[in-house]
Amino acid sequence: MVLASQLRPNMILKMSSDLFKVIGCEYHLGQGKMPGSVHAKLRHVTRHTDKELRFRPEERLEDTQLLRRDLEFLYNDADSAVFMDPETFEQIPIPFDSVGPAHAFLKPEMEVPVEFFEGQPVSVVFPMAVELKVSSTAQPVHQQQDSTLKPARLENGMEVLVPVFVKPGETIRIDVSTRKYMDRVRTDSRRL
Repeated sequence: MVLASQLRPNMILKMSSDLFKVIGCEYHLGQGKMPGSVHAKLRHVTRHTDKELRFRPEERLEDTQLLRRDLEFLYNDADSAVFMDPETFEQIPIPFDSVGPAHAFLKPEMEVPVEFFEGQPVSVVFPMAVELKVSSTAQPVHQQQDSTLKPARLENGMEVLVPVFVKPGETIRIDVSTRKYMDRVRTDSRRL
């Protein structure tokens, strides 16, 4: 159990039978006879929906820990992503609802942390950015400014806007949360 005034980002709360991850929280002081309150922004672990709640600072909440294991992505099924535990070789299907909207970034042989609660997978933790190869785009144009964008299709079938200097076959970095181009991955030896 944890007091509402002790909430911190990334804590996991169990409310009824649902699990919520604390995204943010603020403590608001009371005035006069009004008591203070804790405003918390929570994200449902499996449904990826956000919820804002207000608690009294002395209110006790049930916190819990999720077990995290690194699993290797194998393939997409009709309604789930199938992962393999590299130690036991057990194949674990996880529904797309639990994987979240970032399932489009999964590539075969990609290792990602998967969170488990009571032996069941509840969520997949994606990195902040992923590297993907550009399958097709218009040829690079060097006369225009670098701030001009053009559409590009990536190896996972997703389309994003990239700067005009990006060529087919190059690898780019994509922000997982916004699905936007971040930068081009350099492959030369001059990069430090």
